[in-house]
This record gives sequence, C-alpha cells and structure tokens, in this order.
Amino acid sequence: MLLHIPNVLDADTLARCTAQLKQADWTDGRVTAGSQAATVKNNLQLPETSLVALQLRAAVLEALSKNAQFFSAALPKRIYPPLFNRYGDQANSFGNHVDNAIRTHPSSAQHVRTDMSFTLFLNNPGDYEGGELIIEDGMGGRAVKLPAGDLILYPSYSVHRVEPVTRGARLACFTWLESMVREPQQRELLYELDMSIVALRGEQGDTDTAVRLTSCYHNLMRMWAMV
Repeated sequence: MLLHIPNVLDADTLARCTAQLKQADWTDGRVTAGSQAATVKNNLQLPETSLVALQLRAAVLEALSKNAQFFSAALPKRIYPPLFNRYGDQANSFGNHVDNAIRTHPSSAQHVRTDMSFTLFLNNPGDYEGGELIIEDGMGGRAVKLPAGDLILYPSYSVHRVEPVTRGARLACFTWLESMVREPQQRELLYELDMSIVALRGEQGDTDTAVRLTSCYHNLMRMWAMV
C-alpha cells in the first residue's frame, strides 16, 4: 500500500522547519546507508544529534501523533527517530535500493524492524526540478512529488530511488517504522475497515452496524497485533 497523507505539517510548522534547514550544517548522507545503498546514495543529511535535527524531529513526531490517518495505516509500534535530507547542487540523487530490514539507533541501541517507510516533503515541487521519489510496484514504478507538508507512506521492502535534482534543492524528512501488525495485507485490511467505519459513523452515526463493524476491527487487531 502506497498512501498519500496530506497536510501532516501545517504552514507555521513548515515555515519554522524550512528556516532552520536553510541555516543547518549538513553532512554526507551515506552515514545511514547500508552497504548496497551507499554505492548509489548521493545526498546530504542533518547529523542525527544536531540541535536542528532534534528540534525538527520533535515537531514531526508531534504532528504524526495527532494524525489519525497515519496511525490507522501504519499502526506504529516503534518509529526510528526521523532524519532530514537535502538533494541539490552536487549531492542530488539516490539510485535504486531497498531499505535495511533492521535499523538500530546508535545512541539507544534500540532495534526497529522496517515494515514501512515514509517521506515527508518539506518544500514545494516548484522549488526544484527532478527529485521524484520512484517506488517500484511491478508496473513501471510510481513517481511521487508532493506539496510541502504532505507525506507518502510505503512498504520498506519496495525498491525505490530519488531521481536527480537538476535545479534548486529538495528538502525532506524520512524514516522507517515497525508496525504492531507485521503483515502488509493485514494492515491494509485493517486500514480499509477503519476508514469505512469512520465514513459510516460520519454518515449515519453510531448505528448497530457501525458498532458491530468496530467490534470486528478490534477483534482482528487482537488476533494480529504484536505489542
């Protein structure tokens, strides 16, 4: 499942983020790449322990904690502390790769199984040319280039890449998460059921049908969730 979640960050938060990123000190993005990915990765990242990264990370995690659609689709158990990257100038692409199955945070030593990945776009498509996130789906790949503040959530097992940036700079937040529900098909079923229940309750209120479907949702969660 590839899911576009709009307006994860509001305009004020975006303005603060972009202002801080313009003044940030960047480092080689290969520091977080696996052995295969490092051979095709050419971008810049904020050091994980920098003050700017810590401040922006807190803002992103707070926004995600309030986003019901993100929670419904991801059912996050652990989120690797979000990272921030920049494509442009001489550091401007990331070739085909698959994310590592396990990420281990260097300071906490906590392991995160990478069930899903996301990219949260921090500036608008008009600010740069190129820079599309291409996610292979067996049908030639999906090109993703979203407005600032929007997020794409996708399976970490997907082969994906970032096309070269030929003008301007592309700023984004990205990371990986471990879901309470490991199987992608089960997560997708739960998401579709949850969204249908939300729509039904909005149209008809808490009818007996809505209550029964809600019961089905939570009983499936009891069967499938690992907490």
